[in-house]
Amino acid sequence: MSRPSESVTAQDEVVELLVDLIRINTSNPTHPERPAAEWVAAKLDEVGIESQIIEAAPGRASTIARIAGADSSRPPLLIHGHLDVVPADASEWSVDPFAGEVRDDHVWGRGAVDMKDMDAMTLALVREWARAGRTPPRDIVLAFVSDEEAGGREGAHYLVDRHPELFADCTEAISEVGGYSVSLDEAHRLYLIQTAEKGINWLRLRASAPPGHGSMVHEVNAVTRLADAVSRIGNHEWPVEITDTVRATVDGLNAVTGKNFEADDVEAWLPLLGGAARMIGATVRNTANPTMLEAGYKVNVIPGRAEASIDTRFVPGAEERMLAVLDELAGEGITRETIHNNIAVETPFEGALVDAMAASLRAEDPGAHPVPYLMSGGTDAKSFSTLGIRCFGFAPLRLPSELNFMALFHGIDERVPVDALKFGVRVLDRLLAAC
Repeated sequence: MSRPSESVTAQDEVVELLVDLIRINTSNPTHPERPAAEWVAAKLDEVGIESQIIEAAPGRASTIARIAGADSSRPPLLIHGHLDVVPADASEWSVDPFAGEVRDDHVWGRGAVDMKDMDAMTLALVREWARAGRTPPRDIVLAFVSDEEAGGREGAHYLVDRHPELFADCTEAISEVGGYSVSLDEAHRLYLIQTAEKGINWLRLRASAPPGHGSMVHEVNAVTRLADAVSRIGNHEWPVEITDTVRATVDGLNAVTGKNFEADDVEAWLPLLGGAARMIGATVRNTANPTMLEAGYKVNVIPGRAEASIDTRFVPGAEERMLAVLDELAGEGITRETIHNNIAVETPFEGALVDAMAASLRAEDPGAHPVPYLMSGGTDAKSFSTLGIRCFGFAPLRLPSELNFMALFHGIDERVPVDALKFGVRVLDRLLAAC
């Protein structure tokens, strides 16, 4: 197979790669990732990078590659990104969500920020390095994985459980939802590097009571018993719990602004984070949100059972305390079971890789101020961290101050600025060369 010209740079082709990848519909669970995994493998093969495709289930495919570095005795750096996306209803969008349209200097489409942008930046960069014959200082392991949007059971979890040897010697990793800018003013931008994630515990609550005719008096009703429990849980005000990571975020904010905010005084410092405030505001406490209710089959029949689903997220170290409070709120006659559980992760904002990320950002943006943060959602870091890998969210983007970036995750009209993609490629180029 002929190779593309060595003169083609990562900045030249990152937009084209992202557009092509968006056009491969990988909506989870209806559109398995196999076509995207094969596309990635072909793009790697074009520049002489060997890869393998591993399926956790029919069509649920991940592409894995290893690029030899100058010193293969050093632990490799893992760069992982997921290929699946959440579904999109075209009637809600300004553009076809799977057309990969370039409009107003943005690439539009489902996955543009979550997270095919990082996939494209990574792919563009390693292709440029391969064409130019550049060798990274240490081995790089690439993992373009499936099923992240459904918890990774047929993606990163599967790879860690069944093929840990592919990552066994990795000690550090970078991936999504970090390294993006939050403008404080025209001259200063925080770059939020994700070093921690809240844990997940999706619960099913169940109330039972004798069924009966809807026209009669019933002293115990499963529906009202459950509704009372759900109301107490949904309206509970969880106390602030400041983790080491949130404290470090506030310390970084103080260093930039010259203020002396106390981390516990959330309402004082949180508004400065603009569009990121809503997500980071959810990381200073546990949360428990009722999301689904199910009961009955006929309007004149009192059902014998009623169920509710609760999406709970806990800050690192707080799971048992959160569950104890939930049981107290649920009250008598309510049972709970776990539908899905995954760990919280947290790693210190220190070390050579952190220094290299910060230096790479500052080299491309003199107004950059890198700070760590705790994310309210979850990524495949939950899986890879179980192998002892320190995981960071670092998909660098310099964003316009007016763009509400966090609202685009799983939102409508998902898009990423072309300039931000090129910025990200330059930052990643510096990072890989330095680490």
